[in-house]
Amino acid sequence: MRILLLTHAFNSLTQRLFVELQSLGHQVSVEFDINDQVTREAVALFRPQLILAPYLRRAIPESVWREHLCLVVHPGPVGDRGPSALDWAIRDGEQQWGLTLLQAEAEMDAGPVWASATFPLRPATKSSLYRNEVTEAAVAAVLEALARLPDHQAGRWRPAAQAPGPMRPLIRQSDRAIDWAHDTTAAALAKLWSGDGFPGVRDTLFGGPCYLYDAHPFPAAGARGDVLGRAGEGLVRATVDGALWIGQARRPRADLPIKLPLAQAFPEVERLAELDPGGALPGGVGYEEVGPVGYLHFGLYNGAMGSKACEGLLAAFDAARRRPTRVLVLLGGEDFFSNGLDLNRIEAAVSPADESWRNINAMDDLCRAILTTDTQVTVSALRGNAGAGGAFLALAADLVWARRGVILNPHYKNMGNLYGSEYWTYLLPRRLGEVQAAGLMARRLPLGAAEAERMGLLDACFGDGLAGFEAEVRSRAAALAAAEDHPHRLADKAERRVRDEAIRPLDGYRTEELRHMQRNFFGFDPSYHVARHYFVHKTPHSWTPRHLAIHRELGWVVPAD
Repeated sequence: MRILLLTHAFNSLTQRLFVELQSLGHQVSVEFDINDQVTREAVALFRPQLILAPYLRRAIPESVWREHLCLVVHPGPVGDRGPSALDWAIRDGEQQWGLTLLQAEAEMDAGPVWASATFPLRPATKSSLYRNEVTEAAVAAVLEALARLPDHQAGRWRPAAQAPGPMRPLIRQSDRAIDWAHDTTAAALAKLWSGDGFPGVRDTLFGGPCYLYDAHPFPAAGARGDVLGRAGEGLVRATVDGALWIGQARRPRADLPIKLPLAQAFPEVERLAELDPGGALPGGVGYEEVGPVGYLHFGLYNGAMGSKACEGLLAAFDAARRRPTRVLVLLGGEDFFSNGLDLNRIEAAVSPADESWRNINAMDDLCRAILTTDTQVTVSALRGNAGAGGAFLALAADLVWARRGVILNPHYKNMGNLYGSEYWTYLLPRRLGEVQAAGLMARRLPLGAAEAERMGLLDACFGDGLAGFEAEVRSRAAALAAAEDHPHRLADKAERRVRDEAIRPLDGYRTEELRHMQRNFFGFDPSYHVARHYFVHKTPHSWTPRHLAIHRELGWVVPAD
């Protein structure tokens, strides 16, 4: 089928559906929902047999839904209506939630139901729930609807009419406002988690307005509402019955109104007393050892790895590889393994070009340490998505395992034709060969874990959920450590590194990659800096990129049905 994805942005859910539908043989094109005329033009060009709307912020034009089957993904159970379904559910402490795939009609969220799903609402941020439970439910619902489509066309099945409830309004900042004098830790956390990702929770710190993100319970207590101190780059604030660590903030009236680590957004944080978190900081680096296997966790916010994060992770990795273990597993975070450079920190730097250079060299240092480790078998275990330099960081390990449903974006060009480093010119061809590696980098599209395994980019893809995947990772890592051929595996790895180094040293790959990156950062073409600026400031799209909107490619011919 020809399926048009009509969406506000090419977000994680849209990318997952894009990958799943293409894997089933469908011809998929994407159009950003910019205005009604653009949408009508896309429909006329592509002549879709189905329009799927995974992420919209406004209604589909009536002239489109009356003439074409339009299915809308609504992140709420059957009967729920309104644009803030998941936000309200988290804020109100719902235990069970759901997803509905409904047909677009005149009344918002009131059309007949093609498929639906329910799931437990685990205690997590909105963005984490969206990337995991909501995305998995949406994929299942879409596949169910596609299976029903032939019967619908033949008149043997009709979608069920729903009895929609009242339209719930767009959630406002006043609905999320934290009352520090009366809210418990759980209540404040629910409000913060309901706005995490976007738009945050409006509050005041050090006399200035801000929006807060990335909150976690913290083992401290004090006078309710008081700022108790700092931990890492975050701030600790007391609630009625405990305290919260808050890691990110955006200052709307600042010179740079973007999301930043709290200590960077508010320099006053550096003057606060340092508090002991009693373990690894939220989103920080942690290490655990189970017999002969070491596990390195690094759940960085949004998967962004700034210079300091890379340097800290390198120090932790060096300490971990000095331990008497046989296998070392890089676990990353639950939502992201890594997304490479921290573009927000770079944008906020005095010299974004200089900070970009520092950041890419710190990433390269980390990759080189993983690549040259000869004391353990190294494994990258991708619980969450990976993109750009983060995808190539994963490839630096001896083995790469990924959870089913993980999306990879192993390319850089979408960020202003960035060339990329992280030894990709060595790592990618050794897995795929020169021709396939060049094709992957040029196509600039997301890649599902199953397809990545088939093409040889990954060594294994397994596990249907986070818990199942991690349990299987631990089982496989233990077996790898206990295997009789473990010494031979290490010897083979060392011999291969010597052979490869003789053909071309790692320094040669790095020098050539950085020559291109230096031009990206400091050269005459500002494309990278412009693209980064638009990305971090969340500038609305003015058009859909041609590699997504295939119906707008030169030479596109309207299909004859």
